[in-house]
Amino acid sequence: MSKDDSTGKIQWDRLLKKLSPYTVQKGLRYLKHYGLREFWIRLHERFEPEEVPYGPWYEAYRPTDEILEKQRREKFKDGPLISIVVPAYLTPERFLRQMLDSLLAQTYANWELCLANGSPEDPDMQTVLKAYSEMDRRIRYQDLEENLGIAENTNAAFAMAKGEFVGLLDHDDLLAPNALYEVAMALEQHPQADVIYTDEDKVTTDLSEYFQPHLKPDFNLDLLRSNNYICHFLVVRRCIVEKTGGFRREFDGAQDYDFIFRCVEQAREIVHVPEILYHWRTHKSSTADNPASKMYAFEAGKRAIEGNLGRTGTKGTVEHTPDFGFYRVKYPVQGEPLVSIIIPNREEKDTLKECVESIFEKTSYKNYEIIIVENNSSSDEIFNYYRQLSKEPKVHLVRWKKEFNYSAINNFGVRNAKGEYLLFLNNDVKIIDADWLTEMLGVCQRREVGAVGAKLLYPDNTIQHAGCVVGIGGIAGNMFVNMPAERTGYLHKASLLQDMSCVTAACMMMKKSVFEEAGGFTEELAVAFNDVDLCLKVRSHDHLIVYDPYVRLYHYESKSRGTEDSEEKVRRFQKEIEYMRCHWMDILKKGDPYYNKNLSLTKWNYSLKPLPGMGKKKG
Repeated sequence: MSKDDSTGKIQWDRLLKKLSPYTVQKGLRYLKHYGLREFWIRLHERFEPEEVPYGPWYEAYRPTDEILEKQRREKFKDGPLISIVVPAYLTPERFLRQMLDSLLAQTYANWELCLANGSPEDPDMQTVLKAYSEMDRRIRYQDLEENLGIAENTNAAFAMAKGEFVGLLDHDDLLAPNALYEVAMALEQHPQADVIYTDEDKVTTDLSEYFQPHLKPDFNLDLLRSNNYICHFLVVRRCIVEKTGGFRREFDGAQDYDFIFRCVEQAREIVHVPEILYHWRTHKSSTADNPASKMYAFEAGKRAIEGNLGRTGTKGTVEHTPDFGFYRVKYPVQGEPLVSIIIPNREEKDTLKECVESIFEKTSYKNYEIIIVENNSSSDEIFNYYRQLSKEPKVHLVRWKKEFNYSAINNFGVRNAKGEYLLFLNNDVKIIDADWLTEMLGVCQRREVGAVGAKLLYPDNTIQHAGCVVGIGGIAGNMFVNMPAERTGYLHKASLLQDMSCVTAACMMMKKSVFEEAGGFTEELAVAFNDVDLCLKVRSHDHLIVYDPYVRLYHYESKSRGTEDSEEKVRRFQKEIEYMRCHWMDILKKGDPYYNKNLSLTKWNYSLKPLPGMGKKKG
């Protein structure tokens, strides 16, 4: 049996083990929703083996008894009271006890539980709640006269809270024992924080298996408008809860999504704690495992995003994507500003021609100019083509007569650009979709956005670029390289509009004012990392860099530059690495805020970073 056959058999065996009448029914529901082709793609993604299996990883990751004991002895300068609010309704006794036990196991002691019981007629719940409240005075509960729904039940629990901060916990989920300790530590380091959220995973009903870790970035506005990635564990300053008015029952099903938007809109500082501190229990009626069971929730989620757009004065329309609970926001173009498309070129007649003709043929947005920056070509072929292009009113040819320097060439192109928006474009790309420029411009026009990048594909329909992460491969690297383009990747990140630290300038739009504010491309970076450096400079001026997967281009990648094979090129490359290390040491040391410290810096697919303690017994 070949290796490929063996891998396929293992995947098939894993699939068969998971089959049950319930999973078959669920599969048929998904098949009907996606269609055969999309269903097969997602099935293949779902059962692809983890490069680093999460079960052993989590065992090595979770704190030892010694660490937990040390946390219990920690003295906080100003440890706040954290009120854990829980709306409960017909909670199975076992789940209720396990949730309560996870609170009693907390290494941070200054907490209270505020539980609103929407099913006071349930004798088992009464017995458990009475016993636990008598055992520990921090546990308080209130019997509601009737079940008011999750939003109003939660508001009743909010009303019980005395703490400066409020944390949200579902009645059948669990907190890791160090959850409140890590939150309190974050608050000590960030006294202005009004919203704190953590990483999470899922756990089976019987608590036998932890799986599907959700390792999140720091606050990411565009990702939040694509999906409620914040979710659990959420802690909010109580005055913010009071200002927002708590949960709204008209958003039942996505009440937390709506609440999160209204809280982050009011927050002075939003802090992400990159630790897995919340365990989301899955069972048949849970949206964690069966999103199709609550379709109304996705409409409520759409309305939650629309509410955020309205309150922030942002024009946009929200659409469902084929993936449950994930959304697309379309930002319309305001007016018809001129976009200057800047294309450096040397010799490459056929490559440039394919690029330019694809722009002419495929671009629905009309107000653009193309500035070709000619750099030391010598062939008659290319100059004959330039003469043809000179007849096109949208095309302008300018000459950079010095040696190749990508940064200097593009800076020169900008000096010749008349547009309010700049579009840096390689000569070796080909447009796929007619609305590519419209899509990029609509996003780039938003006041908080500085630059927008695209999804770039190799000619064989695998991904070449789906955003960049600082630290990957040493300095920075593209994500999802070589993954089939039809796949969506880890938590659909290859296919979601989101903020990132950098995108490639092979196709990048930027406000001209932002480009000038950042000082343009750094000309010391003649070939490598100049786009990363520019994006980081733009970020330092508090502008967002947005990765837009709805803009797709084919990229034939650096045909004109050649490889780093000469001694001079190697020396130059090392110099550019040193420049980045000197100028961006802080982010290289702390890690990319739009990534997660628990993810690999040697892989491009959001796989786990192996831990030193894996395979060893806990001390």
